[in-house]
Amino acid sequence: MPRLLTLFTGQWADLPLETLAPLAQKMGYAGLELATGNHFDVDIAAVSKDYRRQIWEVLLDNGLTCRAVSNHLVGQAVCDLIDARHEAILPVDVWGDGEPEGVRKRAAKKMALTAKAIRLFLNDQPGATDKDRARPGIFPGFTGSSIWSTLYAFPPTGQDVWDKGFADFAKRFAPILEACDKANVNFALEVHPTEIAFDTATAQRALEAVKNHKRFGFNFDPSHFGYQGVDYVKFIRLLGPRIFHCHVKDVWWNRGDGTVGVFGGHTSFGDPRRFWEFRSPGRGDIRFEDIIVALNDVNYQGPLSVEWEDGRMDRIHGATEAAAFTRQLDFPPSATKAFDAAFSTKK
Repeated sequence: MPRLLTLFTGQWADLPLETLAPLAQKMGYAGLELATGNHFDVDIAAVSKDYRRQIWEVLLDNGLTCRAVSNHLVGQAVCDLIDARHEAILPVDVWGDGEPEGVRKRAAKKMALTAKAIRLFLNDQPGATDKDRARPGIFPGFTGSSIWSTLYAFPPTGQDVWDKGFADFAKRFAPILEACDKANVNFALEVHPTEIAFDTATAQRALEAVKNHKRFGFNFDPSHFGYQGVDYVKFIRLLGPRIFHCHVKDVWWNRGDGTVGVFGGHTSFGDPRRFWEFRSPGRGDIRFEDIIVALNDVNYQGPLSVEWEDGRMDRIHGATEAAAFTRQLDFPPSATKAFDAAFSTKK
């Protein structure tokens, strides 16, 4: 396949990298999108060449590579209205005493440090060339949002409140984006409910808020668009140059028993009443063929990273199936697009 096929390790955090890497290779992947935490310790990676090389050794011994390191959990705390739920997902040093503004500031510093650690890690890849080191690193993640709770509010929310929310995001992420620029790393926001951008309109607004900073772009994941009714192929065509990374994840919608709507009805994943549910790639309603065509049209050359989530399926079976599905799905674009040139009589 023309693009690198990777597995996002976030849903496999219960397995040490030494166990996951050979499993990923066996399931059909050529690389990993490393999630920070158990698979990539930001604090250690930022200071220890030995640690960075140990990760590369595990990857290369299993025929794998890495182009992207993600930090979704800490990123969530940068702009969020912090509450007790965040303690469960944050490192102890970021949570601290739990005072909200302190948490947000420590989260921002950790995200800036992540950019530095990613650059050092990629530079330490054995056999890396000057061209490899000059290629921007990929940093998928979340931003959180101070205004997500106002999405469907009564009394109604005015644009002035939303303007303040985007301004808050721009202010808090400015130092992170500068750290990304210094490290030659592109931050790729996963457009997703609860983030500052959750559809195409808010993605465009987020770009405007950071004044189109060259290091701010998107991790395209169609599963978060489909059930909302957002045209995910149009997102690619409108924002193609800003797509720095791509997740392969499926979802179905218009299911359930009619008692639960798009907002979820306070039901848990796997509840058969649900209107929508994440599915293993190829098992849901996402039109992946259209996505590949659009990605080719906008010249996306980054990884296709399977984020495997399906509560109805064994994960090893599902992730293996997803690798095969994605390999069959992807194809290189035409070099000329002149498929009918052979009919020409001109010599």
